[in-house]
Amino acid sequence: MTDPGNDAATATPEAPRGADLIRAEVATLPQSPGVYRMVDAKGSVLYVGKAKNLRKRVVAYTRPERLGARMARVVAATRALEIVTTRTEAEALLLESNLIKRLKPRYNVLLRDDKSFPFIMITGDHEWPQITKHRGARTPGREYFGPFASAGAVNATLAQLARAFPLRSCSDAIFESRTRPCLQYQIKRCTAPCVGRIERADYLAMVDEARDFLRGKSRAIQGRLAERMQAASEALDFEAAAVYRDRIQALTRIQGRQDINLAGLGDADVIALYRSGDACCVQVFFFRAGQNFGNRAYFPAIPRETEDADILESFIGQFYASHMPPGLVLLNQRIPSPGLVAEALRIRAERKVTLSVPTRGARRAAVAQASANAEQALARRLSENASQRRLLEGLAEVFGLAEAPRRIEVYDNSHIGGTGAIGAMVVAGPDGFVKNAYRKFNIRNEGGRLKGGDDYGMLREVLTRRFSRALKEEARGTPGLWPDLLLIDGGAGQLKVAEEVFAELGIDGVALAAIAKGPDRNAGRERFFLPGRAPFSLDPRHPVLYFLQRLRDEAHRFAIGGQRAKRSGAIARSELDKIPGIGGTRKRALLNHFGAARAVEAAAIEDLAKVEGISQTVAKRIYDHFHEER
Repeated sequence: MTDPGNDAATATPEAPRGADLIRAEVATLPQSPGVYRMVDAKGSVLYVGKAKNLRKRVVAYTRPERLGARMARVVAATRALEIVTTRTEAEALLLESNLIKRLKPRYNVLLRDDKSFPFIMITGDHEWPQITKHRGARTPGREYFGPFASAGAVNATLAQLARAFPLRSCSDAIFESRTRPCLQYQIKRCTAPCVGRIERADYLAMVDEARDFLRGKSRAIQGRLAERMQAASEALDFEAAAVYRDRIQALTRIQGRQDINLAGLGDADVIALYRSGDACCVQVFFFRAGQNFGNRAYFPAIPRETEDADILESFIGQFYASHMPPGLVLLNQRIPSPGLVAEALRIRAERKVTLSVPTRGARRAAVAQASANAEQALARRLSENASQRRLLEGLAEVFGLAEAPRRIEVYDNSHIGGTGAIGAMVVAGPDGFVKNAYRKFNIRNEGGRLKGGDDYGMLREVLTRRFSRALKEEARGTPGLWPDLLLIDGGAGQLKVAEEVFAELGIDGVALAAIAKGPDRNAGRERFFLPGRAPFSLDPRHPVLYFLQRLRDEAHRFAIGGQRAKRSGAIARSELDKIPGIGGTRKRALLNHFGAARAVEAAAIEDLAKVEGISQTVAKRIYDHFHEER
């Protein structure tokens, strides 16, 4: 099979096979909207496309000589054509975006970084509502304001809101257990409703003010606060006047952080694309209730010969496949099918969504700012990538590799006396650390072969599991992710383990290396171990040494973090977790009533039955669990 990544000249002899296959399929295709997938010989999806009329769209691929070089390579490698029909073209666009996000075809524009956004949440299912940060699924009965571009943006806003509206941010469990005010009350960031330091009516009025502020009604709130401050001052209640003054100043500081004010627009996203060669950046600014909730930069993977407008349109489809669109989306350039995209977003949001390319006023200023940010972010990334490439080339020279590695996997273990053992893998490449490729391995120790802190045995288990799975995926026709260089935190012993595992699995073509701390474990005196070479060190100021230290330290940090999380989870579990029918709610009720698991163990059946949610039958089950062996 011809690799679609080869040049057009190599692909040309294979092109008729792909074109002939597509030509045979065309006659059976419906003349209705839908999505088509072009699949290669290994079953990997090369390209996903949408069509208003599937037959008319796909027939174009039967003439590869009229296609651009990129699509000609796709046709050359196509060995199967899969289709899904939809009721409308807008539904086809939504399905196309979802499939691209899930399948990640090589020849589509891919949005790689698509994490969820944080929101500010005000709870409505409690007598004393809480204001806090939220990320994830939404719960009915609660209000959400956002999205914010980052955790930093929402944290900064919450910090200022706490000065203006000192509402509780603690969890319900902590709130219920308080007997005296916490530090937040002492520093005037909370009004201590947990211990009755504020009337409920006054607290709810403050909740309403916070809600109105987040909806953009800041001027009215500041006006009311100014009136109260003046009244308190005239009544010589200077302490209350100072409180109102501080709240007004906090609101002013929040508004002062807004670079551009889009008051009157309601909710809007500003999306701008900037491209330089084969790299591009898309900046997304979030404006809610006229306030700037921050921005985020994206660097989608783009195939060559893709037009800027097509990149932007594909980005919008994938971005809003997982994020709810606002009522207005401002763009810095036109896209090929604005009406179709707007209709797809309307279906997604279940309300009207307008796409606009503004030419004047505040909207144009917002788009210009987003465009400038996109250009600057891309320049920084290209600079960082150039430095990273130089380091990878230097690493190849130091380790004697044929070329600079594109994927480096670094392995480390963490445990305490052999307990809570974790294996960790971190990944780095031309774009730096690839954090969504990190993996943790809970050491299974099947058969009890590992004794105490057997680092060699743990490493053997981790490498065997990692690469056995890669071999199985490859056998199923799924292209696995293979490293060019495998770096182990350790010395000659760890390197020997890796060589043995690869020999047992029949793997070659992966460079192996180990990095060990030098005498007295001093950074800068590391020794490197490679197969067939004597151990060596690098000059303490060698840039590649710094790079390798960063890789090793990141693997160590990730392993330690995983081990601590595992240990914390084990500590949080108690004997109560072993009792059938005792879930989180009953466990919490028992611990709140008795104070500790040992007190539950010592309790009589009658005392256990007094706990809310614990029936006589459950009480007897708990009692028997602790006493049946006695």
